[in-house]
Amino acid sequence: MSKLSVVIDTNVLIKTINKANFEFFIYQSFELEAFNWVVSTSILDEYEEKLTEFYSQKTAQLVLEILCTANNVIFAEPHFRWNLVKDDPDDNKFSDLAISYNSKCLVTFDKHFDVFNNIEFPRLSIVNPTQFHSLLAEAEQKF
Repeated sequence: MSKLSVVIDTNVLIKTINKANFEFFIYQSFELEAFNWVVSTSILDEYEEKLTEFYSQKTAQLVLEILCTANNVIFAEPHFRWNLVKDDPDDNKFSDLAISYNSKCLVTFDKHFDVFNNIEFPRLSIVNPTQFHSLLAEAEQKF
């Protein structure tokens, strides 16, 4: 059985950095290579921009260095631009990548992705960090 491959929205990444946040488990699980983190060039660019705004340039560079050198990061680009997120078109980079790579899910707090709850095709599972925690626990039990 292979590891879960997931796309993680920037709003979740920002929360994973602080050890005091529940979402820190995502970083810990990533460090243990419990899942594959799928990224694209445009997602890495957004990560850098938002991490710099929220924390600092130094923090952004450290996070990018970790992501760019980890064994369980998959670099990919969307094969097709679905552009299904109309309320915030910039979010499409996350859903397009998740669909193209056939990721298990997109981990986010963003309600703009709720559009995927109401369409038949393409299928994309949208989960929040609590739901992702459950997915990881289920995946661990299968091993």
